[in-house]
Amino acid sequence: MNRKLLTGTALVLAAVSAIGIATFTAAESDNAASGNAAVTPAEATVPADRQMTIWRDPNCGCCDVYADYMEENGYQVTRIDDRAFDKRSIAAGVPERGLGCHLAQVDGYYVSGLVPAEIVARLTDERPEVTGITLPGMPMNAPGMRGKSGALKIYAFAGDEVTVFSNE
Repeated sequence: MNRKLLTGTALVLAAVSAIGIATFTAAESDNAASGNAAVTPAEATVPADRQMTIWRDPNCGCCDVYADYMEENGYQVTRIDDRAFDKRSIAAGVPERGLGCHLAQVDGYYVSGLVPAEIVARLTDERPEVTGITLPGMPMNAPGMRGKSGALKIYAFAGDEVTVFSNE
């Protein structure tokens, strides 16, 4: 008799689980059909100006060090391996002569290269009418590189216009 009760209980649990999975799957399908992307609980608690996606060459060690640095400065970083990040950068509007070693997106702006966290925060706080900012090349004194002293000249870009955003 205990065996039948256990089997019956197992069947009820299996049915409840199946209903729950079907309901969850249907809700997920409704969100996908309406264009709403599923948001993880962690993403829901992190403000948009602190969520960063980085497209990088998977063989670039400084990009990982930079991503770690941004995480240490309060950003939630998603890393995407992309050997053609330079083409993605140009398509996003980064001037070809101003390419950095990776491309990032944060709160609607593009950030090319090893831009310091405080400059990224200034960009998203001030919200200038630009497509993004770039630190060309791989300066030795940029976050993710070995050096720590000296000024970094960061440029803002919008269409064909390029201006100095920061020279610190």
